[in-house]
Amino acid sequence: MSDVVTSTTLDSWDKDVMQSPNIVMVDFWAAWCSPCKMVAPIVEELAKEYQGKANFFKLNTDENPDLASRYKIRGIPTLMFFKNGQIVEQIVGVVPKTQLKAKLDSLLT
Repeated sequence: MSDVVTSTTLDSWDKDVMQSPNIVMVDFWAAWCSPCKMVAPIVEELAKEYQGKANFFKLNTDENPDLASRYKIRGIPTLMFFKNGQIVEQIVGVVPKTQLKAKLDSLLT
């Protein structure tokens, strides 16, 4: 992980995601997932661009199956956007950075 994208787990989920005052983007991923490796640098870039405006976390679905099950993650990567502890958007698969920026911008306005 980096200084702008950190891991979250079942233990830190409530503090990191549910209680955050900011928009939160969670990247549900796994180490064996090639598309996840394609999305990771995009998430990193967005985290730097939106630092202070939104929070960015990665959740390893293999290490946190309870959370993956709770949010019905069936395909990865899945990017989930939370606002005030509620899911407001979800994107499955690899998408262009411009699409993710547009989604973040719409959630921040």
